[in-house]
Amino acid sequence: MNPFRTGQLVMFQVQYDRTWHFFELIFFAFIGIFGGLYGALVIKWNLRVQAFRKKYLSQHAVMESVVLACITAVLCFPNMFLKINMTEMMEILFRECEGGHDYNGLCEPDRRWYIVGSLAVATFLRIFLVIISYGCKVPAGIFVPSMAIGASFGRLVGIMVQALHESFPDSAFFASCDPDVPCITPGTYAFLGAGAALSGIMHLTISVTVIMFELTGALTYILPTMVSLHIVVGITKFVSDRFGNGGIADRMIWFNGFPFLDNKEDHIFNVSVSHAMTSDPLSLPASDFPVREAEHLLNDNKFQGFPIVEDRSKKILVGYIGRTELRYAIDRARAEGMVSPNARCLFTKEAAENSIALRASSSRHNLVPDTFDAIHQSSGTRFVDFSRYVDHTPLTVHPRLPLETVMEIFKKMGPRIILVEHRGRLTGLVTVKDCLKYQFKVEAEEQALAATNNPPVFRLGEHLHGHGDTLEERVWHFMQSLGSKLPIWKRHDRPRDYGHRSGHDRTEEDDDGFVELEERQ
Repeated sequence: MNPFRTGQLVMFQVQYDRTWHFFELIFFAFIGIFGGLYGALVIKWNLRVQAFRKKYLSQHAVMESVVLACITAVLCFPNMFLKINMTEMMEILFRECEGGHDYNGLCEPDRRWYIVGSLAVATFLRIFLVIISYGCKVPAGIFVPSMAIGASFGRLVGIMVQALHESFPDSAFFASCDPDVPCITPGTYAFLGAGAALSGIMHLTISVTVIMFELTGALTYILPTMVSLHIVVGITKFVSDRFGNGGIADRMIWFNGFPFLDNKEDHIFNVSVSHAMTSDPLSLPASDFPVREAEHLLNDNKFQGFPIVEDRSKKILVGYIGRTELRYAIDRARAEGMVSPNARCLFTKEAAENSIALRASSSRHNLVPDTFDAIHQSSGTRFVDFSRYVDHTPLTVHPRLPLETVMEIFKKMGPRIILVEHRGRLTGLVTVKDCLKYQFKVEAEEQALAATNNPPVFRLGEHLHGHGDTLEERVWHFMQSLGSKLPIWKRHDRPRDYGHRSGHDRTEEDDDGFVELEERQ
């Protein structure tokens, strides 16, 4: 078997034939701290870059990609670890020095500090490039770059620990090392650093451990890997209180305003679902509802469905029909020639049976139409049965059910909508967006209350926000002044300034994205 065309069963197959020592757990913990801080730093500043990109660069996606490619090439080519492929670099850094595995003096003691400097430059340059490039209009991910950053930093730490051992071989700190065999394996530090960085950016624990073992096949280092990654979790939880919760995937979901409830979050609102629901939603009567009016509702509204009630005054709930099902039912009835100009919808079997009986009794007394208008009005079916497209047992809850329970229902069962009814009468409906809007409202109120109770504290970068001139605006003005000197820039239109658009021009998606960023930072 040769799945990766490298003659290996796994992508980065390594053979660590030496065990680890307990004193190395100190350095493993240091690598774990780096992974947690790396994740917090990248998530924090990448969201700032995403906001800048959405506000200023939405109309310059191709130009942005070209500029990022040029910056990457200029910065990466001089460095021996940046100019090669990231997977190739990780394969080099994971290897032991024994067996002739050397790359540009990586294992030579004379070039040790040059290698340390190159690895440090590679680590911090790659962090910078990940921050500014992740999220651009290029099909790229965050897994491999994060692993490469962690591997370069881990190898750097491993080389320095190896140099420390060689300088003080008789120290009591290294008493557990055997005298005739190498004590420190720098490749294992690169392996642990890759796992720590991946865990820090994605906020994963056991999954990252399994991924690293699948990629390398290194089963000897299960315990230090789990210790390192669990330290990452502790560090990331500590910094998440300052920079926000969740990994970069969760934060991007929140930033873009997608309706998503995280299973890992626990909410305590101490309110009923009636505080978050949409009261008096648009409903359809179970019978005698014109097809023409149903089509107008579909064209004029973007609702994903409609509750079905016996009549609009009493609002006795009998079912629910989705937007897609209603559209399909009308189109199919028209294709089959079953819809007359005055046709009416029937959404329950009882209404359909009553219409059949009414049609049978009226057909005995009606005369044959003798005019063209009468023939046109009588063509097709007067009543169209849509009952088979209706959900007659929709998911319903009581108005006084706790909102936390409703959110758990959304998480565990995944419905698109939950109807709220009291003694059979429809009182409202609730969706995931309604729950999230209420959650963000409560969080905004809590943050405002905390801001009023706590004295103002100087924050890093706060001096850049004077007179309404934010850091993003300064960067954009600098890019404009620099780009105005290039002829190709003048052929592009000015970008849409989302921050200065009126309420009529701004879309709901734009508002969601900026509200999420402001509330989550």
